[in-house]
Amino acid sequence: MRELENTSAAEISTRALASAPALSRLAHIAEELGESSTATDIQQLLARINEGRFFVACVGQFKRGKSTLLNALVAEQVLPTGVVPVTTGPTVLRFGAEHSARVLMCGKWQTVQPQELAQYVSEELNPENKKRVEGVEVFLPSPLLASGMCLVDTPGIGSVFTTNTEATKEFIPQIDAAILVVGADPPISGEELALIEAVAVNVDQIVIVLNKIDRVSPAERQQAAAFASKVLEGRLKKPVERIYEVSALNSLHHAIDGDDWNTLTLDLSALASQSGQEMTRSAAERGLRRFSDSLVRAIQERMRALNEPIANSEQRIANLRQTVNQAEQSLRDLGALFSAEQMRLSNTLLARRKRFLRETFPAAFEDLRRESASATISFGPALRRELMQIAQAVARRHVMPWLDAEEAHAEELYSAVTQRFVDLVNGLLQRISEEQSADFAHLPKSLESEQGFRTRSRFYFHDMITIARPASPLLYSVDAVMGALRVRGWFLHDAERFLEQLLDTNASRVQGDVEQRVVESRLRLESDVRKLLREVSATAEHALSKARNVMAAGSDAVASELQRLDTLQHETAEIGQRTT
Repeated sequence: MRELENTSAAEISTRALASAPALSRLAHIAEELGESSTATDIQQLLARINEGRFFVACVGQFKRGKSTLLNALVAEQVLPTGVVPVTTGPTVLRFGAEHSARVLMCGKWQTVQPQELAQYVSEELNPENKKRVEGVEVFLPSPLLASGMCLVDTPGIGSVFTTNTEATKEFIPQIDAAILVVGADPPISGEELALIEAVAVNVDQIVIVLNKIDRVSPAERQQAAAFASKVLEGRLKKPVERIYEVSALNSLHHAIDGDDWNTLTLDLSALASQSGQEMTRSAAERGLRRFSDSLVRAIQERMRALNEPIANSEQRIANLRQTVNQAEQSLRDLGALFSAEQMRLSNTLLARRKRFLRETFPAAFEDLRRESASATISFGPALRRELMQIAQAVARRHVMPWLDAEEAHAEELYSAVTQRFVDLVNGLLQRISEEQSADFAHLPKSLESEQGFRTRSRFYFHDMITIARPASPLLYSVDAVMGALRVRGWFLHDAERFLEQLLDTNASRVQGDVEQRVVESRLRLESDVRKLLREVSATAEHALSKARNVMAAGSDAVASELQRLDTLQHETAEIGQRTT
């Protein structure tokens, strides 16, 4: 882990607290402007700065075991876990003398029982955050949290619930350090790389954890760790000092066996004691820059609405709405073009699958017949199971080498097709920026492919073992009779049909998987662009609403308001510049 510069803890703490008055003033300015949401965010940051708290967020793809990892770190099953998404919004674990929990809803904290957390943070009991939970905090007397460290459980990215991914992305500015949880199967994804790159813009301390090592072989562990290290170093442009290989589930159950768990906990404790105050100071300075920039934009929009006639503002907002509508229409047009690309991709993969099956069926059937000849079991149901197991082995032997090669080829096709769509979207953003430079100046001029097309998966072999078992008592009886009569053709025919189904089903996984990824990634990118554009028109509409009220009071009121806004703008900008 990175060593701190030669700065004493007292100096760091003093610098962090020195930002408190400036943050407090920004909160007051936000309240004056009626920006209540921003004022609340600033107050929350101010509270944790004064208390010396810093956020270490656990991030990663859906189902990496993040909640289980945090439970193991605090040595208590406090966060719900399961086989479906169970974290719909960030949940903060912080130190408390007694175990308790609270939920932020409608701007107010409500005390809840810790065992009731699943009702607020699980996808099953709070689907897509229908209860509008704004925050969750759990207090517990964990030694790891005593120094001010707050562990944050974030929703997994890449699940079918896009609102969960958005909740994690919106929390990024508040992260002071990160624990990136990756896996061996599948390995680190493009979406995880994009996420940790966004986190690394303001965060130096990133701990990489390879979780669920109990589910893979030592060779697979080594391969996954090496792969994660290589791609992370390439993306972050700095060396990865260590990847901790652990099984959080085993650690939670005190079944530690040959992993890095003890080292991980010791290093996190050292991080808290050595770097905590530095991270608190950094959080304060980042907050000053972020909130001052946001408030300056809001003030400038207010002044613009007051300086120009209402009719002009209304026309400008109408133009903004038209721009957004045109952009959405352009996205639909691009979608139509992309659908044609997607169809060509699908046809290419379909043709490759058909060619593979045409070339593979004869050899696979010959292998099945040859290997089934050695079956000596005479009892019909048992013979069926043996022949089906042989069919599975034959199918795996023929399909897996092809899948490995096809996965690499499909990834190349996927990347080429999706990059073309990203280029088209970037062209749209560039055109909007050039035509509406004043209104869209703070928006990104382009998006990288990983920001939209970042869904990655791996193709899995489907054994379909249920087909290999007798489907009914009647079939079981028929199998018994056929076995007694030594009618092996009855069983071999079904085994051949099962083999054919295995080959076809698994070969089709490539095509279906890529199609699903393309559709999901395209929808995400379009959603991101729409959100960026709509925020601009929403800000302008809010400013116009305020301007109407002032203008209704007369010209003196307008002049007074402009003077007040000008003073606030200079003060706010000056506060933001203190950290540069």
